[in-house]
Amino acid sequence: MYRKKNRELQSQIQFISLEDLVPKDHILRAIDRAIDFSFIYDEVEGLYSSYEAGRPGIDPVSLFKIVFIQYLFGIRSMRQTIKEINVNVAYRWFIGYGLTEPIPHFSTFGKNYVRRFKDTDIFEHIFNHILQEAVNAGFVDASAIFIDGTHIKASANRNKIEKISVTKSARQYQDELDKEINNDRSRHGKSPLKKDETPKETTRTVSTTDPDSGLFVKGEH
Repeated sequence: MYRKKNRELQSQIQFISLEDLVPKDHILRAIDRAIDFSFIYDEVEGLYSSYEAGRPGIDPVSLFKIVFIQYLFGIRSMRQTIKEINVNVAYRWFIGYGLTEPIPHFSTFGKNYVRRFKDTDIFEHIFNHILQEAVNAGFVDASAIFIDGTHIKASANRNKIEKISVTKSARQYQDELDKEINNDRSRHGKSPLKKDETPKETTRTVSTTDPDSGLFVKGEH
């Protein structure tokens, strides 16, 4: 014997808050308690206009929490991340959006990235801060480190070195995001974004006695 489900209940108006819909043991609740994301406001200070002009931008904490969700739950693209946030009440709660509040279009992050964050180290700063907070809260176990490789002592004198400039490789996330933005622009009949082909350089320390070796720090050595 069974009772046929009444689907009319799906259109029934109910008084309930988003807070009530997120399970008390959800991992995002634990993360939200452990990590104070407000430090992001200090990190992005100077990247936003100090005066009000036009439509206000998206809260940077919400913006970076969207990226956090993408990586935490292994979502393959920003487009899919926004789709998931639209239907997931825990994700909405975490980024501070209500049940009926429109979630930003996936290209919004790309536009902010291009206009404000590209060619900055803002992501490294924010990632390192969040990682340290996660370690402090016990979310990350750093007691064991697995290294795939064998270290061989080099025939090098660490006092015989030189500083050289090398071309800096592009960040993987930047390439993925640029590709996603250009695919969307192509579907809407727009030309792709112009890519800055100017090579970026960084400084490396190279041994003059064994240039193929690398400097490795282990313990106090």
